[in-house]
Parts: sequence; structure tokens; C-alpha cells
Amino acid sequence: MRVLSELNVGETGILVALDLPESVQNHLMHLGFVPNALVTALRRAPAGDPTVYGVDGMQIALRHETAGAIRVREADAAAEESEDLAEVTR
Repeated sequence: MRVLSELNVGETGILVALDLPESVQNHLMHLGFVPNALVTALRRAPAGDPTVYGVDGMQIALRHETAGAIRVREADAAAEESEDLAEVTR
């Protein structure tokens, strides 16, 4: 488990939880930051903050502090889990 701010540019994670105040959570959820959404770090500002993330076909810039409160899991691990589950059900 990681936080969104730890993703390197080009990395993708699967959103697990938003550890933010409810008003901020609601706003981000309306923008596509919902559980199991794929979130990709697209680019960073020259000074390193903010970072632009892609989610649900949109590009959204988040400050490091906000991204640090969003938990994600590795997208590759989720793909492997899905493949393992498919093999078990065969």
C-alpha cells in the first residue's frame, strides 16, 4: 500500500481510500477519485509540486499534501490477483 504522492511519473495505482475531510473527499469523488479507480501520475511541476494525475479521462493537479492522504495499491498487483482468481475459477 502506498500513497498517491509516492507514484513516480508514468506509474499507475488503484485508489483504495481518501483520508481527507469529507468535503474534500466529496469533491474529489465527483472528479473520479472513487475506490478502484485507476490513477496515473502524468507530470510534475518543475519544483515538484503540484503533480498532475489522470483519472477517468480527466487530468487533475493535486498538491503533495493532498495526494499524500490518498491511499493506492499497485496496479500490477491487482492485475496479478485478477489473473490468479481467473485461474482458480477455471
